[in-house]
Amino acid sequence: MSASKNRMQGLLGRLFGRPAARHARRGSLPVPAETEETVMFNIANVKAAPSPDLLTPDNAVMLFVDHQPQMFFGTGSGDRTAIINATVGLAKAAKAFSVPVVLTTVAAESFSGPLLPQLAEVFPGEEIIDRTTMNAWEDSAVVEAIKATGRRKIVISGLWTEVCLVLPVLSALGQGYEVYVVADASGGVTPQAHEHAIERMGRAGAVPVTWIQVLLELQRDWARAETYLPVMEIVKEHGGAYGLGVVYAQSVIGAHAAG
Repeated sequence: MSASKNRMQGLLGRLFGRPAARHARRGSLPVPAETEETVMFNIANVKAAPSPDLLTPDNAVMLFVDHQPQMFFGTGSGDRTAIINATVGLAKAAKAFSVPVVLTTVAAESFSGPLLPQLAEVFPGEEIIDRTTMNAWEDSAVVEAIKATGRRKIVISGLWTEVCLVLPVLSALGQGYEVYVVADASGGVTPQAHEHAIERMGRAGAVPVTWIQVLLELQRDWARAETYLPVMEIVKEHGGAYGLGVVYAQSVIGAHAAG
């Protein structure tokens, strides 16, 4: 009878919103406590303000991993020209907003070749850290370069997604960093390899993004005049149909047509 009574109390609690555990005898299943969202939300505190989760020029660092010829040769998850375009667009976004960058290659002289020339051209004179380890987070020079920026949000892209991204992403997450994976500036050996790697990183806490998403998140307000024109130039050069839309708007509406 006791078990039947407990089940009935639980049913009544679910139907009428009364936590059954308040009335159930000892030994019945515990009722989940109120969620943090329910406890913390206060409409009086709602205001027009950005989320702390958003990327800004002051809280992010960009890590470019192994955008090299040999790695591109083996990439089959998507159009390689599109990946190059996204990578260079992302790099120009970093430069436009003065976001610190770390460039790294693997076995550049013995196997993989030099850093993508179009990427290197965006950052002339920037140190390129060459590694032997597939996991960039096991290279002390890379980790120290990230630490030196003082930033906790890492925006990462690279080849291949299933190896040279998964390994450092999981490693950085494990040490408390917030990681944003730029999916379209990265590629894997096959579509499945890329997709499964993105899923694995997402399950571990990484946030998948695209390069244009990062660019516009950094801008976030078309009234920011100091970066408006550079952003528009990046969009026109690398934004595909969006870029053509900007060209059209500026030709019809005027040079200051917004986003």
